[in-house]
Amino acid sequence: MLGDMVTLDGKPASVDDLLPLALTNVGHFTSMRVDTDGSIRGLSLHMERLARDCKIVWNAALNTDCVREYVRLALEGQTRPCVARVTVYDPKIDMGHPADANEPHVLVSVRGAGALPPAPLRAQSLVYERDLPQVKHIGLFGALQARGTAQRAGFDDALFVGRNGFVSEGGTWNVAFIDHDGTVVWPDAPVLPGVTMALLQQHAEHRIATITLDQAKGMAAAFATNTSIGVRPLAAIDDTEFPIEHPVLAQLQKAYLLIAGESL
Repeated sequence: MLGDMVTLDGKPASVDDLLPLALTNVGHFTSMRVDTDGSIRGLSLHMERLARDCKIVWNAALNTDCVREYVRLALEGQTRPCVARVTVYDPKIDMGHPADANEPHVLVSVRGAGALPPAPLRAQSLVYERDLPQVKHIGLFGALQARGTAQRAGFDDALFVGRNGFVSEGGTWNVAFIDHDGTVVWPDAPVLPGVTMALLQQHAEHRIATITLDQAKGMAAAFATNTSIGVRPLAAIDDTEFPIEHPVLAQLQKAYLLIAGESL
């Protein structure tokens, strides 16, 4: 069953193949929503991310043509829409000598995708800064610990605030705010350069600025975004409520759905 769900370099992955991920937790990934017609919004940007992060994490080049083929193979027979995750790691990595690992391999897993957009999100602000935030790496302990803390407090997820007091990003999503003049404001902070964020910045007036938590709570509306959720309204940050219906939110949701996907 494992091999039906996960492939390594286009072949069924074994438990032994996956042990390095469980025991060392070193690697990077991207997740891509595959629509009913098999297309992927921002596919080229996802490939650019994988190649860029591979150079940073493994000091190695990545053949993105091979990655595309591995994803095509993994999607055969899968119900769509779905989310394909591509994880790049070296199965030979050793905790004592991580610098020796420079032959990355490609793991592809597929899961179902929910409807767009999902229900509005309630976020709890927490002080947290991800390691190497410019890389979409698999070191998710801190982010998921923060998410768990927020959920135990009755929220859906965590909104990260840096030690400098500025808002940055969410647990596994970028965040943006709508100012009272209708401008979309993205945090000027160390954050993951999200693919969906990049696509949306092409379809609305926006600016990038440092945003304190108080300033964030004073905005007209807010939303979370990534490939799995599209444009997801924030209903609240802590005890500050936000409207989940706003003209700019509606515009962004429509614009996102109209972005043409790319074929593998």
